[in-house]
Amino acid sequence: MSFFKKLFSTDKKETLDKGLEKSKTTFFSKLSKAVAGKSKVDDDVLDNLEEILVASDVGVNTTLKIIERIEKRVAEDKYLGTDELNQILRDEIGALLSETNTGEATEFEIPKDKKPYVLMVVGVNGVGKTTTIGKLAYQFKKAGYKVVLGAADTFRAAAIDQLQIWADRVDVPIVRQNMGSDPASVAFDTLQSAVAQNADIVIIDTAGRLHNKINLMNELSKVKRVMQKVVADAPHDVLLVLDGSTGQNAFEQAKQFTAATEVTSLAVTKLDGTAKGGVVIGISDQFQIPVKYIGVGEGIEDLQVFNKYEFVDSFFK
Repeated sequence: MSFFKKLFSTDKKETLDKGLEKSKTTFFSKLSKAVAGKSKVDDDVLDNLEEILVASDVGVNTTLKIIERIEKRVAEDKYLGTDELNQILRDEIGALLSETNTGEATEFEIPKDKKPYVLMVVGVNGVGKTTTIGKLAYQFKKAGYKVVLGAADTFRAAAIDQLQIWADRVDVPIVRQNMGSDPASVAFDTLQSAVAQNADIVIIDTAGRLHNKINLMNELSKVKRVMQKVVADAPHDVLLVLDGSTGQNAFEQAKQFTAATEVTSLAVTKLDGTAKGGVVIGISDQFQIPVKYIGVGEGIEDLQVFNKYEFVDSFFK
């Protein structure tokens, strides 16, 4: 089956197209200059393409993989025209993302055999972590799940208050303590409350301090250990939230957090305000950690389940 033979929901696809507009426009205006006056894909075109992909924050290693794939195509077809480059890029990036069995979901779903399903969210302050949690709570509730939030980012009063605002807005219960409380204690209370309420999913916010990786590592390990006293195999998912508009900095944060704790999935936010949408391609390839969610706008509906077919289709439309 072709990589792109998928059905997209119209509303979701329109939001995605719009959210990736800046990335796409910048990428293709650079691509047109790179191939101006050229009729076939030669070494110059490939060198320029390499620069464009790196500048679009696809990342050096992933860029080299893509270029290698295109060189192979050029070797097989000596007269590959520049007018075909867009389609070739689309095919090869699609095939690269296809190598991982992730990015195929289309709905906000959780495994049926885990109840409550415990999602621990990590990430530095300012990446849109609390907003992502609020939007996830909205989407899961809309999908029919019973959601409980835990405000275990007790390092900042603002984080607790912001999560409370989201809990009120989405109308889901929240467990919180005062600023400076033990995050593990908040996580413990949240899970106990979720079990008592027969909740389907628990989303735990955690502090995003990276200045001391050892402290972060110890704190997150303690939160996990304490949660396991209530739900033996918690957390079921550790979601790292990254700000897509920071490009290479998002790669760096992914590196730091994956060293500090076992990250099992990623959410890439703020893709609508940046020309660095290529970062999603690079991060999903380099870290081999599935990108589960992407933020393509400020609206409550603008957090989407990442689907690689839809993403590549929108980016190269």
